[in-house]
Amino acid sequence: MNTMMRLLTMTLVLAGIAIAGEMPSADKTLSPYFMVKSDQPGTDQLPLLSTSADVSIAGVIADVRVTQVYKNDGKRPIEAIYVFPASTRAAVYSMKMTIGDRTITAEIREREQARQDYEDAKQAGKSASLLEQERPNVFQMNVANIMPGDRIKVEMNYTELLVPVSGIYEFDYPTVVGPRYSNQSEKTAPENDKWVASPYQHESEAPLYTFDMKVALNAGLPIKQVICPSHKTNTAWHGMNTAVVSLDKSEAAGGNRDFILKYQLAGGKIESGLLLYEGREENFFLLMMQPPKRVENDAIPPREYIFVIDVSGSMHGYPLDISKKLMRDLLVNLRSSDYFNVLFFAGGNSVLSEQSLPVTGKNIEIAVAMVENQRGGGGTELLPAMKRALELPRAKGTSRSVVIATDGYVNVEAEAFDLIREKLGKANFFAFGIGSSVNRFIIEGMAHVGMGEPFVVTDQSEAPAQAEKFRNYIQSPVLTQIEADFGKFEVYDVEPPFIPDVLAERPIIVFGKWRGPASGTIGIKGFSGSGKYSSSVKVGESEPDEANSALRYLWARHRIQFLSDYNNLSSDDKRVKEVTNLGLKYNLLTAYTSFIAIDAKVRNVGGKQEVVKQALPLPQGVSDYAVGGEAGAMRGYGGGGMGLGKSSGAVYSTRAQTAAPAPTLSLEDAKKKTEVVVAGTVDYGDLEIRGGLTEEVIASEFDAVVDSIEAFYGRQLLKTATLSGKIVVKFVIDPDGGVGKVTVESNELNKETADRLVKLIKTLRFKNLARTQVTVTAPFIFTR
Repeated sequence: MNTMMRLLTMTLVLAGIAIAGEMPSADKTLSPYFMVKSDQPGTDQLPLLSTSADVSIAGVIADVRVTQVYKNDGKRPIEAIYVFPASTRAAVYSMKMTIGDRTITAEIREREQARQDYEDAKQAGKSASLLEQERPNVFQMNVANIMPGDRIKVEMNYTELLVPVSGIYEFDYPTVVGPRYSNQSEKTAPENDKWVASPYQHESEAPLYTFDMKVALNAGLPIKQVICPSHKTNTAWHGMNTAVVSLDKSEAAGGNRDFILKYQLAGGKIESGLLLYEGREENFFLLMMQPPKRVENDAIPPREYIFVIDVSGSMHGYPLDISKKLMRDLLVNLRSSDYFNVLFFAGGNSVLSEQSLPVTGKNIEIAVAMVENQRGGGGTELLPAMKRALELPRAKGTSRSVVIATDGYVNVEAEAFDLIREKLGKANFFAFGIGSSVNRFIIEGMAHVGMGEPFVVTDQSEAPAQAEKFRNYIQSPVLTQIEADFGKFEVYDVEPPFIPDVLAERPIIVFGKWRGPASGTIGIKGFSGSGKYSSSVKVGESEPDEANSALRYLWARHRIQFLSDYNNLSSDDKRVKEVTNLGLKYNLLTAYTSFIAIDAKVRNVGGKQEVVKQALPLPQGVSDYAVGGEAGAMRGYGGGGMGLGKSSGAVYSTRAQTAAPAPTLSLEDAKKKTEVVVAGTVDYGDLEIRGGLTEEVIASEFDAVVDSIEAFYGRQLLKTATLSGKIVVKFVIDPDGGVGKVTVESNELNKETADRLVKLIKTLRFKNLARTQVTVTAPFIFTR
């Protein structure tokens, strides 16, 4: 019996804890968990009936109406809580709630006030809905006092700008929030992080609600083609410029992966020019200008690439297979003048080499073998991996680029953005999102802050094309040192405040406000691969149009994004206030403003109701390892969505939110009820690895050590009943896989146990494909 099973069995025997119950631990981590449906009569645990989206795309602006229908088939009033995603570019500007024939339009209020109003209405027995932003791409909907037999419809509207790349427009609709790894304590975590502890279904299970989508596309110019690589759809054409794309009926369970729609205009044209909107108090403009074509340049200086690869539990299986394919394509196509390194991370991290290697056939072969050896398991400690990558010695005379490949299922977006921004002078940053439903906020955010471009690979077949796109992208910039000259056109509050280099064939975009007459000329100048570049547009040739009213929301969303998306604002009161004021003024959902709708009618006297968290499907292709499921736990892996040690994954993995906790027995009470053998358990913590082996390769050999040292530890406990603590050992794996020098770095137990542990480690032999010396520091935890 392995350590995980032993610990689980002992825990159940000694404490009398039901698998579906809550663990009685004060320092339980903030972790996602699998839903276990309660047998409690009269409870509806699946209140979300359906979610659908109606999309209208006019030119470069998409307007989206999302409809969620909740129902209560149980016998008791409930409060439904549903965590769902949206586009990182979404400007959410309205919400309404419909109960029977009554429709209540939501109001925008400061977040704390909206939450208080919602709680008051809930206690008063009034039906209410509250929409809060937990992340710029993660929202939470609370619907209170859903009475038995009720069907409550909640609608929200958002708008976003569609920016073509190389002539291809893409509309993305995220459908499910992937499980987030967090090592925070559930007790001390801030309120806006509590959503991380959400219930999930098991892998490959269809969503518990239906999904529908319709897109009305009015491009304004002839459309060449429309494709949907993510779902089966049907397209009806209404002339050359207009098409309606609807989801096929067979895709009603397709809410477990992003909906992606791509289209191209005839002749590769893009919408460019100037859009104007005259409002009552403010006027807004949007300039989109096509940059010059890329000029190939062979005189490229040597580059150094640090590939940071996520091999955590949520990447197990399909996502990691995509990542492997991507890495092979990137590695084998590096130039002979380049240098590279590979760093893998999960709960810990390991690196191919302590300094970057030149691109040779042998080095590529070693790196590819190391990539192929990954299996996926453990937590997702992104920040330590990024910091270690930046601390690696830099190859002399090279331009360093850090390439991060992950599904983004982490809870440290702001911290990652801040780290990238601090290190912009030391490296360029590029992000690959891997999987069918990636956390686009962190992928696009890392690219935005790093002045780069996001890449999302949802299928293995896309990996070669995306790898080629990446190489072309970084080869040479399209336009640099860009400046805008507005002349006599009186503008202010321009976004972005500076125009970054254009590294892909996409338009230059400038938002802003204007006052006075709409006249004059806007000029853009910079340097392309062939020298100086300039272009201009005459303002007077564009007429203000009421149809461009979305510009006010898009401008405000962009300003909010600049202020808050990439900064940890917890200590910056000035920015918090500015974001709050923008949300209130422009009626937008933000981190500090929420939408609240309250029905005036008291429907549930006393306000008593059951809280039900809607279980989310795991994104397509993501395994149970992402949540720390039974499969992962029994194999000794922590889940990518879990902040748990290896020993506790199985116990926490199947807790049920609505199931009453089983009674916890004291040790004395347990002794009265069953025969108890008091023993000890041994496990190991995160490994620090320096060299070319992964944590998984090393951990695979540790089971025998754990079994033997645990038996020895049990005998030691007979002598000293209070013996417990940690022994940290450091050992060297030779190029042939044998273990050389072993030293004890610290010892909280006794010399006998430490000597036994050293002796056991010396007997190990590892599969060292890297053929280099590897140093491992391993903490072993002894628990009585």
